Amino acid sequence: MKIALLGYGKMGKAIEELATERGHEIVSIQDKDSTQGDISNADVAINFSIPSAAVNNLKLAFDNDVAVVSGTTGWLEQLNEIHDYCKLKKSGFLYASNFSIGVNLFFKLNELTAQLMKGQEKNYTAHLEETHHIHKLDAPSGTAITLAEGIAAQNDHYKKWSMDPKTNELKISAYREGEVPGTHSITYSSEVDEIRIEHKAHSRQGFALGAVIAAEWLKGKEGIFSMKDVLNL
Repeated sequence: MKIALLGYGKMGKAIEELATERGHEIVSIQDKDSTQGDISNADVAINFSIPSAAVNNLKLAFDNDVAVVSGTTGWLEQLNEIHDYCKLKKSGFLYASNFSIGVNLFFKLNELTAQLMKGQEKNYTAHLEETHHIHKLDAPSGTAITLAEGIAAQNDHYKKWSMDPKTNELKISAYREGEVPGTHSITYSSEVDEIRIEHKAHSRQGFALGAVIAAEWLKGKEGIFSMKDVLNL
């Protein structure tokens, strides 16, 4: 498979290494300071650019008849616009706030836990925490927002989230420390006990591998997809 990389930071380099190990070819690299190769030669593009470059990168790929796997967060107010543009160009698009296979299984576990806790709001209070490296630009993380949306889908009590919550809002706490790849936890606390589920990444390799697996799955497909489609969740 021929891959274009949109964004060539730490994630882009990790994806390049893994994709090459899996027998794929990097035919184009688009970064803020340089352009290498021709994106039109790619089967799939993988976007991990800075948020401000995401929309232009995605449209560039669709204009060149290249499907896109995108993991950049912090631009989602324009997600519907990109969905419409992808459909207009009859291309393929797969966005995920997190491509780690473990995190996507954790998303499902989070929804199941929220479903089990429904009706326990008088006894238990939910709190979502996330910690990332100091270079991460957005807070809370896209993964934390996806987790919050998963809880809201199962429990009307937490229809909204906030970092400064009011009544019936899910509290999200975001921390930026050192080079932490990503830790997310959801805690349900009562006066007598607490229930806690957590995912802790040890490196970026899991994110990179998931993105490459998603690109392999997306090749040749038209439409809007998610990691739930890739993993059949």
